[in-house]
Amino acid sequence: MRLKISLLKEPKHQELVSCVGWTTAEELYSCSDDHQIVKWNLLTGETSQIVKLPDDIYPIDLHWFPKSLGIKKQTQAEIFVLTSSDGKFHLISKLGRVEKSVEAHSGAVLAGRWNYEGTALVTVGEDGQIKIWSKTGMLRSTLAHQGTPVYSVAWGPDSEKVLYTAGKQLIIKPLQPNAKILQWKAHDGIILKVDWNSVNDLILSAGEDCKYKVWDSYGRPLYSSQPHEHPITSVAWAPDGELFAVGSFHTLRLCDKTGWSYALEKPNTGSIFNIAWSVDGTQIAGACGNGHVVFAHVVEQRWEWKNFQVTLTKRRTMQVRNVLNDAVDLLEFRDRVIKASLNYAHLVVSTSLQCYVFSTKNWNTPLIFDLKEGTVSLILQAERHFLLVDGGGIYLYSYEGRFLSSPKFPGMRTDILNAQTVSLSNDTIAIKDKADEKIIFLFEASTGKPMGDGKFLSHKNEVLEIALDQKGLTNDRKIAFIDKNRDLYITSVKRFGKEEQIIKLGTMVHTLAWSDTCNILCGLQDTRFTVWYYPNTVYVDRDILPKTLYERDASEFSKNPHIVSFVGNQVTIRRADGSLVHISISPYPAILHEYVSSSKWEDAVRLCRFVKEQTMWACLAAMAVANQDMTTAEIAYAAIGEIDKVQYINSIKNLPSKESKMAHILMFSGNIQEAEIVLLQAGLVYQAIQININLYNWERALELAVKYKTHVDTVLAYRQKFLETFGKQETNKRYLQYAEGLQIDWEKIKAKIEMEITKEQERSSGSQPTKSTGLKH
Repeated sequence: MRLKISLLKEPKHQELVSCVGWTTAEELYSCSDDHQIVKWNLLTGETSQIVKLPDDIYPIDLHWFPKSLGIKKQTQAEIFVLTSSDGKFHLISKLGRVEKSVEAHSGAVLAGRWNYEGTALVTVGEDGQIKIWSKTGMLRSTLAHQGTPVYSVAWGPDSEKVLYTAGKQLIIKPLQPNAKILQWKAHDGIILKVDWNSVNDLILSAGEDCKYKVWDSYGRPLYSSQPHEHPITSVAWAPDGELFAVGSFHTLRLCDKTGWSYALEKPNTGSIFNIAWSVDGTQIAGACGNGHVVFAHVVEQRWEWKNFQVTLTKRRTMQVRNVLNDAVDLLEFRDRVIKASLNYAHLVVSTSLQCYVFSTKNWNTPLIFDLKEGTVSLILQAERHFLLVDGGGIYLYSYEGRFLSSPKFPGMRTDILNAQTVSLSNDTIAIKDKADEKIIFLFEASTGKPMGDGKFLSHKNEVLEIALDQKGLTNDRKIAFIDKNRDLYITSVKRFGKEEQIIKLGTMVHTLAWSDTCNILCGLQDTRFTVWYYPNTVYVDRDILPKTLYERDASEFSKNPHIVSFVGNQVTIRRADGSLVHISISPYPAILHEYVSSSKWEDAVRLCRFVKEQTMWACLAAMAVANQDMTTAEIAYAAIGEIDKVQYINSIKNLPSKESKMAHILMFSGNIQEAEIVLLQAGLVYQAIQININLYNWERALELAVKYKTHVDTVLAYRQKFLETFGKQETNKRYLQYAEGLQIDWEKIKAKIEMEITKEQERSSGSQPTKSTGLKH
């Protein structure tokens, strides 16, 4: 990725340009110390003077009123705030009329910013004050007052906090009174510029110590650059939070959100005092010290999938290269390309007006449809369909271009969604809520309606990253997520009435990805790269989960690596310095998944015998129990030396009825309640009581016996025997109540138990013809 710079031969301004701001993706306003406000039209290349300000107004900062989110465009979007050296800020219309001038600070007003909703404006000045104003310019409050000038300010993603500079310190102050203030020393020199991104919640700072730094919202340092030759005068996040730009003397740099640099340009600009990204994130404008306005296009972005590499060579041209035969195709577009995604044998490209869908089998005839709104901020792909996110909503389309659904939920803000907070599979869309970060909304892909009984998924901590598995049946769909403590959890997506368990898979997990070909999960755990070959093991037999993992040392990936993709058995990881590392994992687990999904158990056993690896046998054991194929489970458990489980499986095989077998398989997986329900539904009350006795669930055993008026004496007898073994006296009131005046006759009880077993055997032999259905329930 690099920047394509365009700079006019002669500057349009006579003095230094202090600030720039985009109205649309093709129109920019610039303000200069020559008191002119100039409008730039990038389509025609024309510039025109909008207004000449009075001689005593030297503009310092400019910010356009935000175009409202997803609602009909307001007329107010045609106005901008301009702060100036005379202590005032001015609300100026698009046509250049000064609607209002407000006395704000003593000394220059150094920065002014609208919040994301456009309901408030924050200004900071040389007098060290931070003031909040209404959108009409009425003073609401003075948020803070300090001794040093405040050079820069930014709103937090939820518009409830403000970040500002105080010499070498950065301060985050919530708007609520008495809320905790966060303050830390960020640079060794005065901080000149800050920016806070609403999508990734990261903070940028630039200082006179010639460094730029990236912080998280708690003030923890994520990246610090090497010192440059000159102070860093400007920094700005791209709207989607994936890139940022840095400006200095004769320097413009394009960086990844983790800090490493994609491109460095040295245009003849003087210092770049202000950087603005266009709405669609494809180009940058810089306000230059020598009167120029520098424009830079982001080009040469690259997308890779299997043997295809797609490069954006110009604004409207892509080059596709097949590395197997070196065939090259050129794709031409009518408008400039904004976003693209290459996955699942399809390339999806959104331009400013249309969406193009290419199949990797045929690059010549794309499917084209028009977009409602031009600025697509995110494209996600699954095997059957893809998702587009823009300012107006979330839209799901099939690869044939058919609109499928548009999920909605209360308080939805599409401008802050990214690949970590939205996930897509063939039948499910998962979206992390922004208002309450402990909540994940789940939608059916085909209808856009909430999943199951309409309940959302709620976790005890804030969720950071979510990912849906890509293969298998809808009923088995799982979602994995990382929470604030960096713990990895997995849970089922289908939720009907009963509360699904959220089970912990790992700790200190920084990034995760599901394979696109089978349900294998990989993640970077502290100092290890871990692959969960069969994550569902946690639902079947948690004891053998460690045996189904593959782990290797991850120190070669340095600090803060990130998993980019997991295609087939190839995992791509981006290191903190921007380099890509490819890891191949064993292809055998994927083949095992394939065999099991098509019920080829003999082939699966043969494969495990061929590979001779404990992880494979452990995966097969868990898969076999999950699919209730106890013969295969017995072989697999024997291979990993779990003798107690082999014996238990053997005892299950000898049970007389299929309901009992089913119940004991459920018990094997730890689902006691479900096992009991199966037995009670089949009328096997004694067996339901017996499993509770075996598990020492005395309360429940007595409860069932009393409820069904049977075997009360059996429960009391076993309880008495249990107490005698440990030399204890009965203290449970219910047991004392029912034991009153009851003589326990073991002969009688044994006869009753034998009768129950005979009855069950007769039942099962009576329903012999249905035996061929096996153990599938």
